[in-house]
Amino acid sequence: MSLSGALSNALSGLTAAQRAASVVSSNIANALNDGYGRRELEVSSRSTGSYGGVTINGVVRYVDSSLVGDWRAAGSEQSYSATTGTFFTRLESLTGTPEDDDSVSGRIAAFEKTLIAAAARPDLPERLSGVLDAAKDLATTFNTAAQGIQQTRMEADTEISATVDRANVLLKQVYSLNVQISKANNTGSDPAALMDHRQAVIDELSEIVPVIEAPRENGALALYTPGGGIQIDGTPATLGFSRTNMITPDMTLDNGLLSALTINGVTVNTSSPTGLIGGGRLAGLFEIRDTLAVEAQANLDTAARDMVERFQDATLDTTRAPGDAGLFTDSGFVFATADEVGISGRIEVNAIVDPGQGGATWHLRDGLGAATVGSSGDATLLTQMQGALSERRVPTSAVFGTTGITASGLSSSLESIVGSRRNQSDQQLSFANSREGELKERLLADGVDTDQEMQRMLIIEQNYAANARLVQTVEDMFDILMRI
Repeated sequence: MSLSGALSNALSGLTAAQRAASVVSSNIANALNDGYGRRELEVSSRSTGSYGGVTINGVVRYVDSSLVGDWRAAGSEQSYSATTGTFFTRLESLTGTPEDDDSVSGRIAAFEKTLIAAAARPDLPERLSGVLDAAKDLATTFNTAAQGIQQTRMEADTEISATVDRANVLLKQVYSLNVQISKANNTGSDPAALMDHRQAVIDELSEIVPVIEAPRENGALALYTPGGGIQIDGTPATLGFSRTNMITPDMTLDNGLLSALTINGVTVNTSSPTGLIGGGRLAGLFEIRDTLAVEAQANLDTAARDMVERFQDATLDTTRAPGDAGLFTDSGFVFATADEVGISGRIEVNAIVDPGQGGATWHLRDGLGAATVGSSGDATLLTQMQGALSERRVPTSAVFGTTGITASGLSSSLESIVGSRRNQSDQQLSFANSREGELKERLLADGVDTDQEMQRMLIIEQNYAANARLVQTVEDMFDILMRI
């Protein structure tokens, strides 16, 4: 081999070593960055010209697409479980648990105790005031829980709007990156950094809506949902949603009073777990607004209606005229069975027994329709009210069974249903977290191994030093020849 050939070989080796060192440095620097794909420099022996040496073929980005897809699916499920789990935790705080004094069952128990105390001494005004206060506390508990449920629906609706906007932004970013990556491949540029960015964008998108990748020409990607919805294939899809500023119990998606989700102007079924957007945070938010919160409101309304009807029964207080409201009213009026939706937010104590509203507490003892004060020692009505709470009535909702149940039993069932759903959601979230964490670890293990990269760096340094030594030797030989 001539000196020129040796020098050419050494220079190509130096260039390859320098490029390899840059690739390894990039791997180490980005080892903990999400979306980063490990790079390796691909080289081959130079076969052109009369000399040998090394040819740089390019930088290859290594990513296990199948593993990334599994991790994204797990992340979508985790996001969905976390979203719905937060709702059940909040719902349980609204209805309370049996051991809480300010829960629905706790307020009913306190109300029943005041009735017992008042029946023992109906002549004491403070005992009657205790009954009034306990009844108002019970009504307030129903009102607060109902308001909290509707507030949760409004918050979910607001977050849906923001999430849809963010999804549209991410889809446009994927489209833009597809264009840039295709251009880089066509011009011979390195698109690895752009692909890293695109992977991070798709990772974030997958938390909102599950995604499945499909490769296209020149490195571009198409994205679909597991349910078959097109997110991007060439051009990005456009998600549409209109936010509702105020939501009341009667407003639902089915009756058209709430906005549906659209994709490219076509309405999407968001109630099916296997629908176009099944899974992910967006599906969880729709389920809260349109299903979970609606069911919770209906169950709460059943308990509130039961309480109103127990004390509105015509046989309980004969002093009331037919059609008059009982101790608990529907915003001050008699309750009609057709108006059950939202009754938990409207239940109030009858103003007739409330001195603060121009009434008098002696009506609790003598009757809501009594014109004058009766015998201070007559506890008949108070005892009957206590009996009304203990009476076994069949709930209007089959969720609570088809057998008679007391007022306290109904409230306990309500809280049991909420607690059971919260426990189930916690278990689902725990499983989703474990699955996502395990896949994340596998993904990281398949990514950049800093120890291995450091070993590669040592080998690169040795190769660089060997080629540099060869260059120095050739230079020395040229100097000797020049001196001859």
